[in-house]
Amino acid sequence: MADVKKLIGNRIKTLRQVRGISQEELAEKTSLNTKYISSIERGKANPTLDTFIKIADALNLGIPELFSIEYEPKELAQLIAGLISEGDSAKLQLAAKVLNAICR
Repeated sequence: MADVKKLIGNRIKTLRQVRGISQEELAEKTSLNTKYISSIERGKANPTLDTFIKIADALNLGIPELFSIEYEPKELAQLIAGLISEGDSAKLQLAAKVLNAICR
C-alpha cells in the first residue's frame, strides 16, 4: 500500500508543480496544513476522500484526473527531470539504454 500512496502523492506533487502552485498555496486553497500537504506528496499521510476532493478542486481537476497515471507531455518532462536529478549513475545508464531501445 505504501507504493500506491507514494504514487498518488507524486502525482499530486507533479500536478501542483506543473500548475506553478507551491505547497503553501495549495495548503491555503484547501484549508489544509502545509506539513500535511507535504506528507501527502511523500506518501506518508492517509488522506480522506474529502481531502482528495479539496486537492482536486484546488488544482481544477476531477477526481479521476487526480488518480490518472497517464501524464500530459509537460508532466512527463517534469517527472523525468525529477527522476534524473535523483538517480545514481547506474540507474541513469539503465534508463538511457531503455530509452534508446524504445526510441529506435
